[in-house]
Amino acid sequence: MTNVSDTTHEPVKTTNYLRSMKMFYAITIAFAAFIAIAAQPMKKKWKPEELRDAKIEFGRQMFFDKALSNPDGQSCTVCHAPKTSFSDPNHAVVSEGMVDGAFVNRNSQSLAYVSYIPPRTWSKEENLWKGGFFWDGRSNTLAHQLSGPFFNPAEMNNTDTLMLIEELKKAPYFNMYKNIYGKLKDPTEAYNNMCESIVMFESSETFNEFSSKYDLMLAGKVQFNENEKLGMQLFQGKAGCVKCHSMDPDPVNGKVLFTNYGYYNIGVPRNGNNPFYSTFESINPKGKSAIDLGLGGVLNDPEQNGKFRVPTLRNVQYTGPYFHNGFATTLREAVHFMNTSNNGEFGDPEIRQNVARQLVGSQHMSPDEEDAIVAFLLTLTDGWEETEGE
Repeated sequence: MTNVSDTTHEPVKTTNYLRSMKMFYAITIAFAAFIAIAAQPMKKKWKPEELRDAKIEFGRQMFFDKALSNPDGQSCTVCHAPKTSFSDPNHAVVSEGMVDGAFVNRNSQSLAYVSYIPPRTWSKEENLWKGGFFWDGRSNTLAHQLSGPFFNPAEMNNTDTLMLIEELKKAPYFNMYKNIYGKLKDPTEAYNNMCESIVMFESSETFNEFSSKYDLMLAGKVQFNENEKLGMQLFQGKAGCVKCHSMDPDPVNGKVLFTNYGYYNIGVPRNGNNPFYSTFESINPKGKSAIDLGLGGVLNDPEQNGKFRVPTLRNVQYTGPYFHNGFATTLREAVHFMNTSNNGEFGDPEIRQNVARQLVGSQHMSPDEEDAIVAFLLTLTDGWEETEGE
């Protein structure tokens, strides 16, 4: 038996070289567009496709800009890097903020495919909350979600909108703002414009490739090997993964996003390695006694305590550690947890009420079957390239 657990953070059917070259060419093209747009005089009228491209490029400039934090030094990519599908590039349990020793309480989710997340709503048919941004659904739009990192003292640490706008005015790409939006008159309006462009960048093909082996298999261009086929069968059947990580086509784009956007308490234990417990008192006044209530804390509803939104499994190879608190180090460990957690092997859940034991923890899969599940999950990695002998 070949155990694939050690390949969790390594490329599959694509190489770091290939991905680096793709990123190099993408950045080269984007930089050329930046020069062209920034050099233009202020425009009053754009063609629709030109305006779209200009806003995407402006959003990209801000996403990579380390001068939009307080003090300078942290861009969005510090916690959401391209090489790890826009999750933490260091695979940290939780990401460190601009200020040394400042930590948020949750693992940095991938931003890939995030633009498809719907607003948080109550589903009467399924009897659960669905949608919303962040692990706990506290934001209802991608634009509003941006206010978290920009102004969180444990992240980019800006004190207010005015500080952020002053940083924008000093940016080498500020002319792009004026070319697109006109003169900067009102800080609130300017901030909303900034958010619009970043959202457009996060909604672009850069974040939404749909270029995995799974996508090519659906298109009839490649075939799965036997272990990948078995993994998909288990995923849809015995393991029951599709109950939460839906394989139904998305109603907006017809693509499979591997999430139903629902909220569940899957019984993840407290992660004692989370540096949030020892961060500054101003960020975490409860210290080691802090408990993460998830959606229940947002809604002030004990029935929702311990529930977190189901993330997409696309590019899951790169986004470890796993679960909201980074409890599982490898993808194989995460699969094993979902298979066996009800037997007590992993310890008590942080929130003991509401655990969805009927959905996870007693799947009765063998080690070989767990490996097959992992093999299937690795087919969800974007940038797949066929290799010799495949």
